[in-house]
Amino acid sequence: MTPEPEQSERQHESQHQPESQRQPESQRQPESAGEPEVARHAESMVRRDDKGGFPAQQQDPPGLTSRMHPVPDHGEDTYIGHGRLEGLRALITGGDSGIGRAVAIAFAREGADVAIGYLPDEQSDAEETLGWVERAGRKGVLVPGDLVDRETCRRVVAQAVGGLGGLDILVNNAGYHWDRGGDGIEGLQPEHVERVLRTNLHAVLWLCQAASPHLGTGASIITTTSIQAYDPSPALLDYAATKAALNNLTVNLAAALGPRGIRVNAVAPGPIWTPLQPATRGTDTIETFGADTPLGRAGQPAEVAPAYVFLASPADASYVSGTVLGVTGGKATL
Repeated sequence: MTPEPEQSERQHESQHQPESQRQPESQRQPESAGEPEVARHAESMVRRDDKGGFPAQQQDPPGLTSRMHPVPDHGEDTYIGHGRLEGLRALITGGDSGIGRAVAIAFAREGADVAIGYLPDEQSDAEETLGWVERAGRKGVLVPGDLVDRETCRRVVAQAVGGLGGLDILVNNAGYHWDRGGDGIEGLQPEHVERVLRTNLHAVLWLCQAASPHLGTGASIITTTSIQAYDPSPALLDYAATKAALNNLTVNLAAALGPRGIRVNAVAPGPIWTPLQPATRGTDTIETFGADTPLGRAGQPAEVAPAYVFLASPADASYVSGTVLGVTGGKATL
């Protein structure tokens, strides 16, 4: 990601460029105005003490971006597109906030139309993400739904296909975990385990099943897994198990859909500052969140989105399938 020039420099360059050489709308960066505190460089997002995390805070699930302190960086002022997804159509589940919002912004600036899947309780976040997609000059579609059953997954895909006129990219990004109980097997609660399994694993199966008939040669499926698949935390025992299963599913789906020219990959993020963290973690873990990585800090959604762009791009990743790409701050994915 390359930071944009100062405003005066952009205006000067625009005034002296021929129209044919000016940057397409989908590749320009919107101006930020009246936003809450947002650090545009990841290093300035961390606490200036030896903890490496964020100020103590909690929200009720599912969590909202506007209530976070500081608000995550989704690339609003930094991501510059280069037309790598021009004319493609993408459905991003969990696309309202966090990694999903960063991917939606990046995809739109790369030239893709975007359907945003989200929980109904996250309407305000979804509408803000839609605004970023539309400001990039691309079509955006809002598709609400709690992906805990097959019928909802099928409806979300159908509405995305109908709204976009087809589908070329499916990003399975919706996820859930709970880290406010006891550690290990003793801390598991049936209602949380059920939601973790349905949201993280079952939904991916049903979404892929529903999307598959609409995907043609060159299409791409990308699933968000996690560093937890390789380095599980006792407090996230059930979540880590679903992410390990998704790694396996990625390889299996790549083999199953490869003969049709459909690529299937995954991104395994490390600790990333998203609304899921204050909505599901205790305040003590927020204060040290990400400090255990070799880089000593959590990542920002904007630092993960380019991995999805690479995997979705027919030009950049045409021979990449069955791969899990780690974006972990240095933690090993072995």
